[in-house]
Amino acid sequence: MTISPVDLQKALKGAEYPTSKEDLVALAKKNGAGGSVVDELDPVSADRFDGPNDVQKAVFHGR
Repeated sequence: MTISPVDLQKALKGAEYPTSKEDLVALAKKNGAGGSVVDELDPVSADRFDGPNDVQKAVFHGR
């Protein structure tokens, strides 16, 4: 794991849920997140997220 939960929260600041993984990746890039955040989001198997807790679970507790 190369990012912390705080890094992920900062990268996804302003996200409106529910949202898609593609939208989260685009938002992270727009927010200036480093490639490591995108690298952690990209392999997540979920396509939609109902809130930030869903994102945290997918990234840190299983893909």
